[in-house]
Amino acid sequence: MTGVPASAAGGTGRRPAPGAKLGAAAVNQASLWNIANILTMIRLVLVPGFVLLLLADGGYDPVWRAWAWAAFAVAMITDIFDGHLARTYNLVTDFGKIADPIADKAIMGSALICLSWLGDLPWWVTGVILGRELGITLMRFWVIRYGVIPASRGGKLKTLVQGTAVGMYVLALTGALASLRFWVMAAAVVLTVVTGLDYIRQAVVLRRQGLEAERAAR
Repeated sequence: MTGVPASAAGGTGRRPAPGAKLGAAAVNQASLWNIANILTMIRLVLVPGFVLLLLADGGYDPVWRAWAWAAFAVAMITDIFDGHLARTYNLVTDFGKIADPIADKAIMGSALICLSWLGDLPWWVTGVILGRELGITLMRFWVIRYGVIPASRGGKLKTLVQGTAVGMYVLALTGALASLRFWVMAAAVVLTVVTGLDYIRQAVVLRRQGLEAERAAR
């Protein structure tokens, strides 16, 4: 006994439901290990494994390239599902906000750099795609005080086409499929540039509106 009446403690005389507050705290502590974040972690772990598979035996063994493609495909699939699960089931965490884009850029960047290093992909293509991704990321931070630029349909299409094109280059394709992947990559580069310019436009508009709102509030 504590000698303190329930009413004096701000209660009603009834004990709180067992585990009510503790349960909420436990959920908050366990939120880092939700399924969306676990998929993001898997994608991060896949990056060094993918690089090792792609560069194994000089980087030109069709079998190792097929295994590298499988790792890349798993990474791309988890990228689709972790974001969907986080938004659908309210599993968004600070870790996920930071780790998810890092994992995306790590797997795509490592693939592009390795393919260019092997001579399969021109360095300027890698430069355009990675330059765009880095630029847009920095730009988002530049305007974050005024709002968030949402992912557009064009941006999502760009990601899909990029992933398809890079996946085709990872595989040791020959003949017509080797020619087809050139055009798929060309489409990816065009979408990369066009959507990048659209994001810049949105950022400029968002910043202008934010500055006007700040001046009006003075």
